[in-house]
Amino acid sequence: MMFGMIPFSRRDDNMFDFFDNFFNTPNSGTPSFRTDIRDQGDKFLLEAELPGFDKEDIHLDLKDNILTIQAQHKESEEQKDENGTYIRRERRFGSFTRTFDVTGIDENGITAAYNNGVLALTLPKKAPVVPASRQIAIH
Repeated sequence: MMFGMIPFSRRDDNMFDFFDNFFNTPNSGTPSFRTDIRDQGDKFLLEAELPGFDKEDIHLDLKDNILTIQAQHKESEEQKDENGTYIRRERRFGSFTRTFDVTGIDENGITAAYNNGVLALTLPKKAPVVPASRQIAIH
C-alpha cells in the first residue's frame, strides 16, 4: 500500500523563501502547490497545479520510494535609459518542492504529462504478490 500518497514536507530554510512565504502565503501550513490524488482502481492519478511554469522548469525525481516534484523558474526584466542607468529592474525567482511516498507503485510504469499549468502523473499500482502454493508429499 502507498500510505495514501501522503506528502512529506521539505523546506529549504533560507532568507528568500522566508520572505516569499511571508508575503505570498496566507497560512504557513499551505503547501507550495496544490495536488489532487485520485484512486482509479489499478492506478493513482496525481495532478499538481503549476501555473506559470514551462515544462523545462519541472523536474521529477524518484529514489527509494520517494517521488519528488520540483518546479523552479527565474525571470529578470530590465529597463535602462539612454545612459545605461536603470529606470526599472525587477527579478523574480520561484522554487517549489513536494515529495510523496510511492510505496506500492510500479515505478517503471509511471508516466507524466504537463498541459495548461497542470502536471498529471499516472502512478500504476503494483500487482499484489500472491504467495506460491505447493503440494507437500506425505511419506
